[in-house]
Amino acid sequence: MSLRLTRDKSDTLLLLTAALMVLAPHFEHLPLWIGIVVCATLLWRAAITWRGRRMPPLWVLLPVSLAAMAGVYRSFHTLLGRDAGVAMLALLLAFKLLEMRAKRDLFVVIFLSFFVLLTNFLYSQTMPTALWMGATLIVLLTAQQSFQYTGAVPPLAQRLRKAAGTALLAAPLALLMFVGFPRIQGPLWGLPGDAHSGHTGISDSMAPGTLSSLAQSDAVAFRARFPGGAPAQGRLYWRSIVLGDYDGRTWTRVPRKRGLQRLEVNIATRGRPLHHEITMEPTNTRWLAALELSGPALSLPGHRVRDSDELEFFTSDPVTERVRYEADAWTDFSVQAAEQPQRMARWTELPAGYNPRTLALARSWRQSLAPGADGPLTARQSAGAALRALQHFHDGGYAYTLQPPLLGRDAVDDFLFGSKAGFCEHYAGAFVVLLRAMGVPARVVTGYQGGELNPVDGYLTIRQSDAHAWAEYWAAGAGWRRVDPTAAVAPERIAHNLARALPQATGFGLAPLLNLQNDPNSWLSQIRFRYAALNNAWNQWVLDYNPDRQRGFLEELSSAFANWRGALGAALVCALLAVLRWLRRRRPLAPLDGLYERFCRQQARHGYARRPDEGPLGYAARLRTMHASPDKHAAMEKFLTLYGALKYGAAGSESRSASLTTLKTLLTLCR
Repeated sequence: MSLRLTRDKSDTLLLLTAALMVLAPHFEHLPLWIGIVVCATLLWRAAITWRGRRMPPLWVLLPVSLAAMAGVYRSFHTLLGRDAGVAMLALLLAFKLLEMRAKRDLFVVIFLSFFVLLTNFLYSQTMPTALWMGATLIVLLTAQQSFQYTGAVPPLAQRLRKAAGTALLAAPLALLMFVGFPRIQGPLWGLPGDAHSGHTGISDSMAPGTLSSLAQSDAVAFRARFPGGAPAQGRLYWRSIVLGDYDGRTWTRVPRKRGLQRLEVNIATRGRPLHHEITMEPTNTRWLAALELSGPALSLPGHRVRDSDELEFFTSDPVTERVRYEADAWTDFSVQAAEQPQRMARWTELPAGYNPRTLALARSWRQSLAPGADGPLTARQSAGAALRALQHFHDGGYAYTLQPPLLGRDAVDDFLFGSKAGFCEHYAGAFVVLLRAMGVPARVVTGYQGGELNPVDGYLTIRQSDAHAWAEYWAAGAGWRRVDPTAAVAPERIAHNLARALPQATGFGLAPLLNLQNDPNSWLSQIRFRYAALNNAWNQWVLDYNPDRQRGFLEELSSAFANWRGALGAALVCALLAVLRWLRRRRPLAPLDGLYERFCRQQARHGYARRPDEGPLGYAARLRTMHASPDKHAAMEKFLTLYGALKYGAAGSESRSASLTTLKTLLTLCR
């Protein structure tokens, strides 16, 4: 036995479904108790509808509402702002469903749902979010039109199609406004104080465990595109921050005087530069990543970009939105090659009283490289010191891991002589300490290394898991040279990626799936690449449609129309008129009018066309005098009389279906 819901019940349950679709994305970022209260309220309203019970009285709803508002204040310590405001709107929408008694209340719920729907974009503007919002909009429109039918209600599938068509009617105007409406600088969907929370990126300090925890994030840091082809994986070093001060555990940037700019640094480049474009995700920090060595200048719309003599780029204000910038990079270069050794003394400083075993090892290496020499080492001796440290890592039984053991006060001693297991920050930091202890100027560089090339759109995707630390040492006459100590222990990390350098998990039967994911030619990787390309296109052309990009697009569009806009305009007008005429002719008729139209065309083929001012009864009287066949006379007169009664009379809806069938039969007899 099937249970058939009444119209009011089915329409109300449809509205509850639409409200749940509106509120569901908010459950991810709202407190758990709000999600439970909202779901419980919707279930309560559904039970009332299903069983046909009365709505709860005001003396029940008022204390519940006040308690919910008090809970919002307790959770957020305010009733203002994005999160608190959205929480109150979600509760208000749920509670309003419990007092929906009049038609006015119904439309209040629907319009409030439209408003809450917009607040989802305050948290996410991704392509899946937009698709979900589009589907929710169609369901909301379906619920709205369902309450407005006065007669028979079409099936749900037909109502959904009509709602989708209604939404599509607004699409051309929405597209026109998106392309041409003046854009504002900065994120459209954001509020002061809480629109930029939760962003992550490389910090301006480094301690054991800093990068290993960041490397476990799969979030996208930035994307890069090389019009002339990307360089090899081993040459993709994305420089961000240079660290030179060491307190025994943490590396930080060296304090510098204002006005010390990169233009004072002697830089020599060789070969042709690699032009590339970077689209960086918001990090809420000031540091920009660029391929080593980029410059000499970098322009970022809406930001003032500065550079330092350590070859860093940074902005005056934190980057709180997705930004795009272009740069030229040289992979073959030398920096400060002609500098005096005395001016490099700040890069040899070490804290007193830390890591005695490491300092003793470094002194012994120096004696073997330069016996009895106390002054600065030559370029050849400095290169030998770096090679000695790398050889020690390679032959010393060291391991590369994301979960190194904890280190004590003498962190470098514990790492070099104890655990012998670490991540890139352990090897880069220990390498710089060893070289400084030998009198060689050295520093730590943090940034990103590598990237995954998407063969679909040609973009390199650099994730937070590609965060990396390497080292630089200075040699007289040669300048600063990049050395990556991690390559001595885990060369797969530099040549390929982090996943290839770490042991793969094989538990729970996931090994085949992980192998498919790491294989760029597998079907799983192809799906991932295509989705990433589609998501990147969404970011580039929708979310990153900023004022500069809009201005450039409109200028290109204007120049394209300048030469042939007259002919194109005339062609567009003619095409529009033709489409409107075709649509008018193709306008679907009601079944009754369609049968009458077929009858008129049928008689017109016999030479008895209906006059424009002729009604069905007058048409029947004229046909009676023109046709010779009595059978056709009777059939045509019955057809036109019945059509007139159905069209202009008061025929009941119960007999309408049978009457249409009779008209079809009579139409056959009138041939």
